[in-house]
Amino acid sequence: MLKIKNQRCLTIFIAALVTLSLVLSGCGSKTEAPKSGSDSSAATVLKVGATPIPHAEILEFVKPALKKEGIDLQIVSYTDYVRPNLDLDTGDIDANFFQHTPYLESFNKDHSLNNVSIAKVHIEPMGVYSDKIKKLDDLEAGATIAIPNDPSNGGRALALLAKAGIITLKDGVGIMGTVNDIQNNPKQLKITPLDAPQLPRVLQDPKISAAVINTNYALEGGLNPLNDSIVMEDKDSPYANILVVKDSRKDDPALQKLAKALTSPEVKKFIEEKYKGSIVPAF
Repeated sequence: MLKIKNQRCLTIFIAALVTLSLVLSGCGSKTEAPKSGSDSSAATVLKVGATPIPHAEILEFVKPALKKEGIDLQIVSYTDYVRPNLDLDTGDIDANFFQHTPYLESFNKDHSLNNVSIAKVHIEPMGVYSDKIKKLDDLEAGATIAIPNDPSNGGRALALLAKAGIITLKDGVGIMGTVNDIQNNPKQLKITPLDAPQLPRVLQDPKISAAVINTNYALEGGLNPLNDSIVMEDKDSPYANILVVKDSRKDDPALQKLAKALTSPEVKKFIEEKYKGSIVPAF
């Protein structure tokens, strides 16, 4: 009887061990980490503000690579140069990609912001366009030329006109010149500042002889910078378009992944092949 009792106890003990093993095994399976990419809800969302061409196009190109890195890139389209920096400051977007450093510095100063660049991506040479003349020498006395009305791009446009020889600027103003800094204007040209997005459209205005237009707005307006511009900045222009974030987030790992993606060899090839010199990589 003792032997049978011992065997029964052994059987119960073994059964208890098996049951405990199954329980522990089940608990282990519940805590197993999901495989990378298996749960889309775990992706880090980055909202990036951008003007449509070429910025949003470049961001669209890097989306698949960022998805593999666990980043859900969401592009917020803007058609102006003011809201992207304001929305970045309020946290409505995580980054923006539309501007160059002189504009960023001017905007930060005017609005008491602390946004910073974390990557230089491409250069958009500014150009002079017209559907009325073929070269700047053809401008009649008193003709009107439209330029961007924001300080940095306006100064950049005036510097381009000065380099082309149709006006001269006061010594030392550089890219920060205004119409009040025009020193010599032999043809008495009327320089009219307008909102940058409007500039391609005003070329049809009979009162406007030419306009100095940023490449992104020229492309949006159906203009080909290489073929349609009368004068264009050199390709070594210092106005690289940059990826901008709040200073407090400049080391954010997800934003650093975005910066790395935008300056990859694949993006360099994409820019060179798609834009064929009208936009050039800055890295």
